[in-house]
Amino acid sequence: MRILVLGFTGYLGAHVAARLRALPGALVLGAGRSPGADHEVDLASVRPAELAKTLALAAPDAVVNCAGATGGDAVTLTEVNARGPAVLCAALREAAPGARLVHLGSAAEYGPGVAGSPVTESDATCPAGPYGAAKLAGTAVVTASGLDAVVLRVGNPVGAGAPPAGLPGRLAALLREAGRDPDAVLRLGDLSSYRDFVDVRDVAHAVELAVTAPGPLPRILNVSAGRAVPVRELVLGLASQAGFRGRVEETAGGGRSVRSGEVSWQCSDVTAAERALGWRPAHTLDEALAALWEGDGTP
Repeated sequence: MRILVLGFTGYLGAHVAARLRALPGALVLGAGRSPGADHEVDLASVRPAELAKTLALAAPDAVVNCAGATGGDAVTLTEVNARGPAVLCAALREAAPGARLVHLGSAAEYGPGVAGSPVTESDATCPAGPYGAAKLAGTAVVTASGLDAVVLRVGNPVGAGAPPAGLPGRLAALLREAGRDPDAVLRLGDLSSYRDFVDVRDVAHAVELAVTAPGPLPRILNVSAGRAVPVRELVLGLASQAGFRGRVEETAGGGRSVRSGEVSWQCSDVTAAERALGWRPAHTLDEALAALWEGDGTP
């Protein structure tokens, strides 16, 4: 089985590619802007005809799109997260119409949740900012493409190699800098929001199942832990892993996330993924935090 992974050197892409390479008989090809890519592809700027030539050369049985931007201005977010999937779908229809497409979406597409009510794939979407809106546009393109495609709406991933652009990765860097200094102070934003954190290894497993599942799949599947956790719990949990002896200071209204800063509660119902893929999250938040702290940046 030939599998092309776009964004294979990114946070999610590296874990996904590693998981897929362990599949018996799988040939995993990496596509992206990295010098080590099997195929050089920049979804922010590539033209459909050019990408179609690349796809024809790769001849994939499945394509996994892990390419995406979580930070930057609205133009950057839109180029990669909305334009990118549109170009990919157009190129696939021309060069590899029979390939399965697994596209990584985001729970940020839903927008603010209602406390105590996990969102299902059929619930309304109302993203709170440019990131969620751009990801939602990408999802709309993929689900309307007519391809054998599924969007995995991923919650807040946690694990080894988490980038500093997100809270888990930034917090890990701050804790390494602070060490065990009892006078150290971590000044963070408001930690009262609730998020649905999912171990990045569970995300990679869901991708593997989506790539190899027989027959058509639902257009959208939530991939998360299915549990809302206070952000404060993640912070204190990672601080405990690090043996942090200082104190944490919260600033109300400060340090808002570009991805979902206006969302106070977020949780996804993962029943459909269990039904369609036989997938359930296998790792706890503590296990994800341990992998983040102990990891060396690689899956």
